[in-house]
Order: sequence, then C-alpha cells, then structure tokens
Amino acid sequence: MEQPVRRRPNAGLAFLKELVFVVVGAIIVSSLLRAFVGQMFIIPSQSMENTLLIGDRVVVQKITDFHRGDVVVFKDPADWLGDEPTDDPTTVDRILEFVGIPTASSPGHLIKRVIGMPGDTVVCCDDSGRITVNGTALDETAYLYTSPSGTQVTPSDVQFTVVVPRDRIFVMGDHRDLSADSRCHLSDLSTQGRGQTAFVPISDVVGPAFAIVSPFDRAKRLRVPATFAEIPAPTQAAPERGEIKPAGVSC
Repeated sequence: MEQPVRRRPNAGLAFLKELVFVVVGAIIVSSLLRAFVGQMFIIPSQSMENTLLIGDRVVVQKITDFHRGDVVVFKDPADWLGDEPTDDPTTVDRILEFVGIPTASSPGHLIKRVIGMPGDTVVCCDDSGRITVNGTALDETAYLYTSPSGTQVTPSDVQFTVVVPRDRIFVMGDHRDLSADSRCHLSDLSTQGRGQTAFVPISDVVGPAFAIVSPFDRAKRLRVPATFAEIPAPTQAAPERGEIKPAGVSC
C-alpha cells in the first residue's frame, strides 16, 4: 500500500520562529536587568571631567546602596536642566533605551558626586580652601578637574554652610567651574521652600556608577576616593528641611 507523502516543514519559517523567540527572550531579560540590576548612561556634559568625559558610557548599579564619594545618576530633581536642548528620540533610540542601551537622546538625568548624606554638615570652605563634611576636610586633589596645563580647579568659589535634610543628598560635579550642582540651587524658589531643591531626593537616585565601559581605552572601575573614609557620621539626626547659610547664596 502506498504511503502518503509527508511534507517537510519549511526550514526558513522554523528558523524565523526560533529567531523571534530568541530576540523576544533577549529583550525581556535585558529589560529585567535594566529595571532591577543595572543600566548604562551616556555622559552628556563636562561637569564630571576628568573623571568622566563627554561620550563615556557608564554602568549604573541598581541593587547596591550608595555612599559619600560615590558618583550617582539621578533624575532631574527640580528642573535643574532647565531648557537645555535635547534631540527627540527616534524609534531606534526608543528600542535601544528600552533594552538598556543608552543613546545620545536619553533625557532627564544628571550625574554628580555625593558630597553630603542626610544629616551631614557640608561647608565651603576651611582656611585652606577645602570643603569640609562634619568638620573634616576633604582632600579632593585625586578627582577635581585638572587642566592640560596642570592647574586644578578650586573646590568651590561659592561660600556656604548646609545641613542635608532627611532622605536627601548634596551633590557636586568634579569640574566645579562647569557644574551647575547643588551649590547653584541653594536660593531656588519652589513650593518646598527656598533652596530646598538643592538637595536631591534619594528616591530620584537611579544608583551609583560602577564603571566606564566605553570607549574601551577608558574602561575602568569607578571607586570611592579614600578621603571619604575619613568623614565621621553626623552627630545629630537629619532635619526635616535643609539648613542653608547664608540665605540666598548661589553660583
């Protein structure tokens, strides 16, 4: 008896189905990693030179806490970026950002170094021109911007004393002359009260930057400078609102 002829499955269709499963699975895994483990960001400005340069890609951890001295990425806390122009993301940009690959159009985030944690008293400056935290001076020579001629920027030209409020942090860029950081918002008016938007809500922090991964010749681990290990804990509980002296100080 003649057997019916069995049709061979379409090899091309089977390959496409398998490819779709692989791509969809990769997107799901990448999205979960981005949401709960880590994410990459592109450095958009000169504010963290020479620690980070424009175009550097950094990996930000989401599963570890951060501390004084860490470089952190955070959402724009209160329109710090103002009307800074950004390119509208393309469809490809949106897809890449969805799976955790940053593009130049990624808006709304900043990156700075944590100088003060909740309850810390941060002062500029002591008699030697150094920032102090809880009465102890920071030696910032290891990371403050140094020009090609060898001149290092001063820790701050803005004189201030602040006490960081509960659940917030005080941040500064490493290129202090080009960083519109917490110092520059100490007199901002808002519904929170004058100057309160200078303190970044911890809830807005994406996480600490762990490493530079691109370009490859700059790839390295980012570590907390040793000077921060000398800072003592605050002696009093963090206030509900940040304390700022003198009133109206700003960049």
